[in-house]
Order: sequence, then structure tokens, then C-alpha cells
Amino acid sequence: MEQYLSFFPVFWEGFRMTLLLLVVSGVLSLVLGTLIAAMRISPVGSLRGFAAFWTEIARNTPLTLVFFFFTVVVPFLGVRVPFVPLAIAALAYYTSPFVAEALRSGINGVPQGQAEAARSIGLGFGQTVSLVVLPQAFRMTIPPLINVFIALTKNSSVAGGFFVFELFAATRELANANGNMVILILVTAAALYLVVTVPLGLLAVNLEKRLVVRR
Repeated sequence: MEQYLSFFPVFWEGFRMTLLLLVVSGVLSLVLGTLIAAMRISPVGSLRGFAAFWTEIARNTPLTLVFFFFTVVVPFLGVRVPFVPLAIAALAYYTSPFVAEALRSGINGVPQGQAEAARSIGLGFGQTVSLVVLPQAFRMTIPPLINVFIALTKNSSVAGGFFVFELFAATRELANANGNMVILILVTAAALYLVVTVPLGLLAVNLEKRLVVRR
């Protein structure tokens, strides 16, 4: 038991980094995904084309390859940035198209008459999207958006293979150093991931009951 308890400082260090990756990259991907979703419905063709290109390239590129580009290729090009911000950038880039597509499904569910009514009282495209369309789209897509962030929590484990000491890297280090307790170490790591993902799932159910707009 004493040996097992000695693992917790290492687990805690990795768990804190996993939370940091989740929160910061989650916020960035939400902002970026919202912009991409708005561009997908823009009246400007070049913006729609860029958003569609971004979405298709980002979501169809393996996450490991994205991490390799951000943490290996970018420093090779002379950009001197710590690995943690690079990992955050990789996760935000990879997650943003999934946020955008979830929001776009919500945007498609907003009655077209509401946008037309907003334009009829003099609101421009930006005001119509930000004040009328997106608030309803967010409420309709709360469950899929939270599912995206649950997936982001698990995807953050890829950072452990690219010089970032998060929960997966901590688990690997402890398992390599304590072969007699591998199963217990893996179970503890799984439990720590569940500490994040299960409350997110419960939050999705609760918010869906309270806030979601029925189509």
C-alpha cells in the first residue's frame, strides 16, 4: 500500500496537465470552431471555401500526425515554443472542425424565418449570426458539443507521446518502473480519466433537460 500511495504525486502531476490541456484547448477549439461554423454559412464564397477546406483537412488528418507536425516540424522550422503550447495548439486545431460541424447541425436546425426576420429589422450578417442564430444553435447542440470535449479528454493522451508529461505519460513511467503493479496503475489511470469524462456526461444530460431547444 505504501508503494501504491507513493505513486499519487506522479499521477497528480500528470492529471493536472491533462486538465490544463482539456480546458485551454477546449476553449480555443470552441472559439475556433464557432468561427469556422459561422464562415460555413457566410455569404462570402471564399470564406465558405476556406471553412470547408479547414474542416475536411483537420478532421480527416490522424491526430498523431497533427501532433508530429506541431511538436516536431514546427520546432524544426525554427519556431521556439515550449511543447505544452504546441500540444494545446495541436488539440485545438484537431478538435475545432468537430465543434464546427456540431454547431453547423444546430444552425441548420434554426428556422430560416428567424434569420430573415432579423435581416428585415436591419441586422447585418454578423449581428444575425451572433445574436439570433448561434445562441439557439448552441442550445440545440449541447450534448454533441460535450461529447466532443469528452473525446478531447481522451485525445489528450496522445500528447504523452510527444514530450508532454500528462496522465498517459505518468502512467507509462510508473508502469515501466513498477512492473509488479501494472494492473493497479492502469486501473488508477482509467479511474482518473473517468473522473473527468463521467461528470461531463452527466452535465450533458442535465443541460439537455434544462436548456436544449427542441427542433
